[in-house]
Amino acid sequence: MTSSEHLATVRTDYDGMADAYTAYIGEAFAAYPLNHVLIQAFADLVRRAGGGPVADVGCGPGHITAYLRDRGVDAFGVDLSPQLVATARAANPGVRFDVGDMGSLEIASGTLAGVLANYSIIHTPPDALPATLAELSRVVAPRGHLLVAFQALGDAGGTAEHFDHKVSPAWRYSPDHVMELLAESGADEVARLVIAPAEDPTRGFPQAHLLARKSAA
Repeated sequence: MTSSEHLATVRTDYDGMADAYTAYIGEAFAAYPLNHVLIQAFADLVRRAGGGPVADVGCGPGHITAYLRDRGVDAFGVDLSPQLVATARAANPGVRFDVGDMGSLEIASGTLAGVLANYSIIHTPPDALPATLAELSRVVAPRGHLLVAFQALGDAGGTAEHFDHKVSPAWRYSPDHVMELLAESGADEVARLVIAPAEDPTRGFPQAHLLARKSAA
């Protein structure tokens, strides 16, 4: 499958499941406080650094965009699915939501205070992950922050593994591997949270949250 074919598959899958996904994901996010820990820290760090625009990349129906805005962050959303973007706009009047590909953002380099990718890199195939993370880093200003969350591998020796996602093809990744790629793109690790497999009632996967800071120019 080519890159364009893969993107078309993910877009079609999420458009087709938009209503069911929206009904599920907001409640799922609210139900697990550990998933909020580094998002709250990310919001605090952005505000303390003087603020600025923040992209919630792979925003879905906009629940985390709204969470960030409630905490004083000038957040906007980007998602591959036009249907989910329409849902996000309807739920958050006046907030910017764009249809876009996280691997090719229509955002000028170094213009954002931060980027958040909450469980959205999982639909990026392993061979495309380095370029995708480099693209997320590209749009962040020096000393800005990136937060990436994803289903993780428990095996320290692996880098990626395909898994049966309910909506679209997905991979879980080694936290060390993802952090190495972020470092190659010019970001330094600030913190990480790895939630134990037993806390995931669906698949029993570890959940990784990596917070990084873009290096000074």
